[in-house]
Amino acid sequence: MPPMNSPEGVFDYGHGISAVDSVYDRRLQTAIHLLIEDGRAAVIDTGTSHAVPHVLAALAGKGVTPEAVDYVILTHVHLDHAGGAGQLMVRFPNARLTVHPRGARHIIDPSRLRAATVAIYGSEETRRVYGEILPVPAGRVIETPEGATLRVAGRELLFLDAPGHARHHVVVRDGNTGHLFAGDTFGLSYRELDQDGRQFSFPTTSPSQFDPPALHRSIDRMLSYGPQALYITHFGQLTNLTVLAADLHRLIDAHAELGERHRRAGAERKRLLTEGVSALVLAERERQGWRLSREEVLKIFALDIELNAQGIESWLDAAGKTREKS
Repeated sequence: MPPMNSPEGVFDYGHGISAVDSVYDRRLQTAIHLLIEDGRAAVIDTGTSHAVPHVLAALAGKGVTPEAVDYVILTHVHLDHAGGAGQLMVRFPNARLTVHPRGARHIIDPSRLRAATVAIYGSEETRRVYGEILPVPAGRVIETPEGATLRVAGRELLFLDAPGHARHHVVVRDGNTGHLFAGDTFGLSYRELDQDGRQFSFPTTSPSQFDPPALHRSIDRMLSYGPQALYITHFGQLTNLTVLAADLHRLIDAHAELGERHRRAGAERKRLLTEGVSALVLAERERQGWRLSREEVLKIFALDIELNAQGIESWLDAAGKTREKS
């Protein structure tokens, strides 16, 4: 479990870096990261609109006023990472929001993101899970393509294009520490499953832009910078990154192989993919020696199993359309 201080749900890692539990699907599942330097702050990913009070309380606990937040930084625009962006920007009068060029239009006008979510979950469930999704004025949005930089009280942040999970994904390198804020590109790793201090990482292939070769390249590129630690949204700080990257590469290939095995399964494909991802999770339980029961592990991964299966299916469908055109 990461070190925790008051208020509840705030985890400090040193160097002015903290995680705030957004309490999305459950506790210790989705983190919002804070970077604080000389009383100025950046908020990295936002969770949903429901997470706004947690962020404000965490900043207040560190003596940071809303006026001292310089940036809201999005790794990508999936709603568990960006759904609360508009709400936070209302509360941070001096902040600007940064986002990959491919995602900027969806933050300025989130209607398509909202409509796509409503199409899957319905309007009532979308509002329950994500709250009110507000637009961000275009004049407050900064696009951060490959190589972009900004400073928080002189502390330089470098933006790296990082496709594989999503084409609108960036990874952010902190110049002070060399650490990386990786969003979903370095997978997910739940602290309940840390085994005798040993962490794990499992890829997230959620729809709709899973790209195995690109994801492999993005992971290798992150490691090429030699970080001693990185921070993922699901959940918090990771170390021993060479070992975790090897696990990720192995499991990305396993997800792709699962998809290829069931590419032509027709109406049964979604069920077979869901069962296959569940089997990968349980195989990882055996490999890592997790002490929790099979049922407890599957409960922790329940949402991810569903989303990973959907992501594999989207990847197969996109690849099929490309083959038809060629």
